[in-house]
Amino acid sequence: MNTEPGMIKIARKLRREMSPPEVRLWVRLRIIKPQFRRQHPLGRYVLDFYCHAARLVVEVDGAAHSMGDAPARDERRDAWLAAKGLRVVRIAASDVLRDPGGITGWLAVMSRVRAARIPSALQAPPPEGEEGLNIRPSNTAAPSPAR
Repeated sequence: MNTEPGMIKIARKLRREMSPPEVRLWVRLRIIKPQFRRQHPLGRYVLDFYCHAARLVVEVDGAAHSMGDAPARDERRDAWLAAKGLRVVRIAASDVLRDPGGITGWLAVMSRVRAARIPSALQAPPPEGEEGLNIRPSNTAAPSPAR
């Protein structure tokens, strides 16, 4: 999964300008395993938090996510991420502020369960230049040719 040009610079800027709910969640997520990344660029998006081992995206949604065309944009983004095999979890910013420890605990369990279910071949980033290849784990049988 490639990152579009300029997104790394945007992600770095967003890391410096995290919202209070994102900061409260990050100080807890950064110490759990499997590891989470903050403001992670992917494609043309920057994900609030991403756990590669669990293929889990966590988005902290403030009030703006329910106004105007934001819900439709969020749906398109979530569909794009799902097509890449990622699970998106959206959490209201007010919930993070109310119970950051509870949410972190829930995310820790979810990430561990998901990481345990994902074959290790899918967790490792592809070798340079192989992003577009359809590689399946070696213990998976090849599909039968059509007759």
